[in-house]
Amino acid sequence: MPRNPERRFVILDRDGTIIEEREYLSDPDEVTLIPGVGAGLRDFQKMGLGLVVITNQSGVGRGFFDQLQLDRVHERLRKLLERESVHLDGIYVCSHKPEDDCVCRKPKLGLFEKAAKDLGFSLNSSIVIGDKASDMEMGRTAGATTVLVRTGYGSETAVGGRVAADYLVDNLPASVKIIRSLLIKTECTQ
Repeated sequence: MPRNPERRFVILDRDGTIIEEREYLSDPDEVTLIPGVGAGLRDFQKMGLGLVVITNQSGVGRGFFDQLQLDRVHERLRKLLERESVHLDGIYVCSHKPEDDCVCRKPKLGLFEKAAKDLGFSLNSSIVIGDKASDMEMGRTAGATTVLVRTGYGSETAVGGRVAADYLVDNLPASVKIIRSLLIKTECTQ
């Protein structure tokens, strides 16, 4: 009897990866999808992949804005994605300051592990897409496939090869072909 493989997930950074980078974003009206992101995320869904956002939002911990404002930002993000026929399986947020040394702030695995437990997937079968070193480090520590995008801080992050990523692409839509190819390879080896 054929085995039903575990659903795989794409773990997405928020700012600079799926929405335009804005320092300490707290105004829902400033949430803007990066061009092509909707189509790219739709393609991932068509491949059967789950979609989770994991984001560090220290602006809450620093008192720049509160949880309610952050919730409004995420509500706006979900609405923009719904217009693109995209559904997020979850948004996981670390609102601590870097100096709090919490277990949930990327590059630590706390939120990644929580999402995996909540949604029933394994870390090492996941694909992490982001624009910062902390995204790549989190993914590599988890044994996931890592994709560094050049949007947001990605171009700066990629300079000099200081960050180990499995793949480097211009933007999220450019990762679709790579991920499709990876999924086909995985299917062929099972």
